[in-house]
Amino acid sequence: MSVTVGIPRALLYYYYYPQWKTFFDRLGVKTVVSRETTRGILEKGLKSTVDEACLPVKLAVGHVLDLKDRVDYIFLPRIVSTARREYICPKFLGFPDMVRNNIDNLPPLIDNNMDLYRKGSSLYNLFYAVGRQFTRNPARIYMAYKASLESLHSHYRDMEAGRLPVEDGDKPNYGNQGQDGGVHDVTIAVIGHPYNIYDRYISMNMIKRLREYGANVVTADHLPDDVFRREAGKLPKQLFWTLNQRMVGAAFYYFDHPDVDGLIHVASFGCGPDSMTGELIERYARQGSRKPLLNLTIDEHTGEAGMITRLEAFMDMVRWRRQLDDVAATL
Repeated sequence: MSVTVGIPRALLYYYYYPQWKTFFDRLGVKTVVSRETTRGILEKGLKSTVDEACLPVKLAVGHVLDLKDRVDYIFLPRIVSTARREYICPKFLGFPDMVRNNIDNLPPLIDNNMDLYRKGSSLYNLFYAVGRQFTRNPARIYMAYKASLESLHSHYRDMEAGRLPVEDGDKPNYGNQGQDGGVHDVTIAVIGHPYNIYDRYISMNMIKRLREYGANVVTADHLPDDVFRREAGKLPKQLFWTLNQRMVGAAFYYFDHPDVDGLIHVASFGCGPDSMTGELIERYARQGSRKPLLNLTIDEHTGEAGMITRLEAFMDMVRWRRQLDDVAATL
């Protein structure tokens, strides 16, 4: 029987899962992904996490619990930095320790460091350390790593081409916006961390609802790195949180893009970087943009009815603003 490695359907899963799966597949290791988020999975995470933790961390703990009795290992890389001279949220850094100290009877955790902060650091360091736990053949590890890189680049190309990682079982299934057969008369940019906007449960199917309301949906992940970094460079000082730099840069870009009619910023309650990001986005909007901006803060108590009401009101505002702009253009 082959060894099984569990991958929680949370946090940076939405960016790196194709790479992780390809790497383990090439080493002959079976991957098992936690089930799609349900209230039960979230409740398990809430019971095993301190109240001060943000919703994404609580949910990630729930996904670890969903896996712990079904796999031989759980893959929880200690993510320090994904780009030179930038950092990820410190909760990513401490997440493996949080899991280890709050959950009993865990299978072994694979928590090797992913740290690209310093010049000369390489993603290969992480994969080599992980691969050594399953094979002593360095050539096999290297070939698995090369194949995983191609999967990652393909994943990013798909997103930049306008697709979103909508989940289908344990396989990324890209749902191309505008192909649901509806009429789309406005374009809405949804700005938020991937684990907040792509998880159907905690986002309450926000993207699907917006499409049903007649909107094309774009996100930060539709933009290549050089675009959001250039836009974030408008700030007087560089943001050293990679994910928040991505969100700010994308928001600035979409505020200035003529085809985008409104923006929704999704943040987690209790997230320090998100609160600062939201303020920067609001200030940019007030400096001259006429596009409507909706700030949504989510936590485990967020109700679906309230979310639907706010989205419907926002869509009405977007269409009203567009009608005014169309009339003004004819004068």
